[in-house]
Amino acid sequence: MIDRRSFIGASVAGGLGAVAAVSGCASEDGSGDAATGSADDAAAVPPFELDEVTVDQLQASMASGERTARSIAELYLERIEALDGQGPELRSIIETNPDALEIADELDAERAAGNVRGPLHGIPVALKDNIDTHDRMTTTAGSLALEGSIPPQDSGVAARLREAGALILAKANLSEWAYFRGERATSGWSARGGQCRNPYALDRNPCGSSSGSGVAASANLCALTVGTETGGSIMCPSSSNGIVGIKPTVGLWSRAGVIPISHSQDTAGPMCRTVRDAAVLLGACIGVDPRDPATAASEGNAHADYTQFLDPSGLRGARIGVVRTFPGFDPRVLALFDEAIEAMRAAGAVIIDPANMDAAAWNDPLSLVVLEFEFKTDLNAYLAGRGEDAPVKSLAEVIEFNERNAEREMPHFGQQRLIAAESRGPLTDPEYLNAVATIQRANREDGIDRLAREQNLDAIVAPTRDLPWPTDHIKGDRLDGGSSAAPAAIAGYPDITVPMGFVRGLPTGISFFGPAWTEPTLLRIAYAYEQATQERRAPTFAPTLG
Repeated sequence: MIDRRSFIGASVAGGLGAVAAVSGCASEDGSGDAATGSADDAAAVPPFELDEVTVDQLQASMASGERTARSIAELYLERIEALDGQGPELRSIIETNPDALEIADELDAERAAGNVRGPLHGIPVALKDNIDTHDRMTTTAGSLALEGSIPPQDSGVAARLREAGALILAKANLSEWAYFRGERATSGWSARGGQCRNPYALDRNPCGSSSGSGVAASANLCALTVGTETGGSIMCPSSSNGIVGIKPTVGLWSRAGVIPISHSQDTAGPMCRTVRDAAVLLGACIGVDPRDPATAASEGNAHADYTQFLDPSGLRGARIGVVRTFPGFDPRVLALFDEAIEAMRAAGAVIIDPANMDAAAWNDPLSLVVLEFEFKTDLNAYLAGRGEDAPVKSLAEVIEFNERNAEREMPHFGQQRLIAAESRGPLTDPEYLNAVATIQRANREDGIDRLAREQNLDAIVAPTRDLPWPTDHIKGDRLDGGSSAAPAAIAGYPDITVPMGFVRGLPTGISFFGPAWTEPTLLRIAYAYEQATQERRAPTFAPTLG
């Protein structure tokens, strides 16, 4: 959305084991030479034999007997050990699955017996630490308030992944409570995980709240990762870490067992290095779930195999609308965006430029009102479902816990968002009902739907997010950078970001979004763009911008 930091910040302005703060020694605007480090810095990151490997390549290696699920899991666990808590200290993983190798052995035994469940059989996946798993890993949203707590059952996402034969390898770090905690907050920081770091320049922010998922995918710490989004928290870390992210239509994936902010906007989604890998993961987690009523609408709109829509010629004849009304982007990002538009035109796309939307729709301060009301109601319902063993059972108890443990929980920023949400009433309140109806109409019927219909568009495009900023635990996140995530986030519509290029060694992405359930069309176009441009590059782990 504006990513959630900017969304919350803009709304408030009227328009959403810690490591020490990383010094902001790079310039604020990303100027200077490419992100570089010394030879010793580069030597600290060992070569990795699974660098940039795809799901198809992993499956081929297991089918041939070259690798096993166990050997693949071992390599990723070694990679996590080498890069996450030491070396560049990415701090993208909160914990690994203590049963991972035993599960891998079971999946290998199934394969040996001739039972391969599908394209994810034996493939390691890391889940953001707000997605429930009923195993020996905890689910805490990065908060010490839930430390040691294990949910009573798998989330809908985790259950689908296990059914597909995926190996849930780890829990990824995140902005604590998915960034909905305090003002002047820092993306990628949680009390449990510390400060997650951008692998392209370690003093730059990885963006949030799915920061750990974005970093782990980009740094090749896992084959695939899953993030969640309410307002840009898949889009922003995907763009800032040079990967592909998909925010599905709300209801395509179950939200049951995902620590919530907003039932109107929340969804989990794939965060991967390629569009094809993201499409494989997208299809594995679809399906109606009685625990999430929103999934009922996916019946007839979901596909078990989204790779069928991937077409390298998919831009030919596609009508692409270019939105120019998102402010705050660095001119160099806009120059890359113009190059991307020309690349699509050269690939046969019909470009409608501009195809603008009303910026007031996503800058409406009513957006924050909706999140505050829904967070209180939805979090209280979620915590009640954690059972009697849950260490906190309500938002009020979370606030009280943070106050008692302020030194560990609030060393850098407070909990103003939690307190504001606690003050809200029930979802029958007329203020809430007016707010949710107003912003959804503005971004659905009068926004994305109208633009797509009037211009006969297959996709709407814009730069995803401005350049990663220096992490700063004193000033917090930079909220003035450009972002295009808000309309699709508020509407609950699909959005896909793909690497668009680099500015001084820092990655940035391009977003393709459209009306509800248009994932097949968006994937076709995004894949064709990816194949035509090939802008993904593995990170360099530079300490700073040179």
